[in-house]
Amino acid sequence: MDVGSIAAIGAGLAAIGAGIGIGKIGGQAMEAMARQPEMHGKIQSSALILAAFVEAVALFAVVVSFLK
Repeated sequence: MDVGSIAAIGAGLAAIGAGIGIGKIGGQAMEAMARQPEMHGKIQSSALILAAFVEAVALFAVVVSFLK
């Protein structure tokens, strides 16, 4: 197995992790907004910030996986 294929596997795992993380954030945010509709603005902004952090970590992982 060469380094390129291992890097591709690492990038794929990072993308899968980001997808799972963003899915959980979105799902839990929707559930929280359904329970407390008056707090939807704060919950939505918090969910967007957390999704951005997850995307940043995933992007960082993809970049690191392709470095030699």
